[in-house]
Amino acid sequence: MRTRRTIAVALSVLTLTAVAACGKEGSPNDDAAGSAKPQLPTYAVKTDFKLESSPTWVEAKKNGKLKIGAKSDQPYLGFEDVQTGTRNGFDIEIAKMIAADLGFTDKQIEWQTIASANRETSISTHGVDYYVGTYSINDKRKASVSFAGPYYIAGQDLLVQKDNTAITGPESTKDKNVCTVTGSTSVDQIKKYGAKVTQYESYSQCVDKLLTDEIDAVTTDDAILKGYAAKNAGKLKVVGKPFSTENYGVGLNKDDKALRDAINDALKAHEDNGDWKKAYDATLGLSGSAAPQVPALQRY
Repeated sequence: MRTRRTIAVALSVLTLTAVAACGKEGSPNDDAAGSAKPQLPTYAVKTDFKLESSPTWVEAKKNGKLKIGAKSDQPYLGFEDVQTGTRNGFDIEIAKMIAADLGFTDKQIEWQTIASANRETSISTHGVDYYVGTYSINDKRKASVSFAGPYYIAGQDLLVQKDNTAITGPESTKDKNVCTVTGSTSVDQIKKYGAKVTQYESYSQCVDKLLTDEIDAVTTDDAILKGYAAKNAGKLKVVGKPFSTENYGVGLNKDDKALRDAINDALKAHEDNGDWKKAYDATLGLSGSAAPQVPALQRY
């Protein structure tokens, strides 16, 4: 009897061990080689940094907080988790690495969600100290705000349902209902191809309409679209034929050259030390798209 019990216990242990091993191998938390996700970099805060020639920096230092404008509805780029109150994404990382070089910790950042149509007003009236949120540099915007960067180059593309074979590029959007956000440069670009344009305040609203067949496509920069395609895997796809070049820059007050130069210096430093690439790999890179070449800064 003792021998039978011993054998039974041994078999039970072996069975549990095998089940546990199988469970670990197939689990989402598997730490086997090659399965670990890229990690976000950390940014050392410059405690001795000073920029007395920048009115924006002086005021922020006096108040002990840095007001940064961003998007809140762009997966992998600028996204706010409303349950935790935290922000994540590539643009958020760009904003944080700049803040660290300006002498501000994460806890000293006051995030503000700014709609695309209100960016120039918010920047020029000092509503935010700088803005990082898929903000394309162009001459029209330069008339009222200043830009550091570019820190990323994107291209306008189209997001459609996974089984859509009718829309293969911008040329096939004639008379199609295409959605984008109010104030975006995407509006004029897609109108050239005869599309019927629907506009909302956020891209998430456009994506919701696409998922329910109320529109035919969403158009904006491919980086934004890849984030939504990854979030809705198996349902949506990016056409993959960019038809514009969008230089993402950091928007700031037009008259603050000192701050613009400091932000450019911060971007260059974090590009050179590998933080830029690490930030990309841990955010946009999760969509399966390899990191593009780092663009040259346009100092002026």
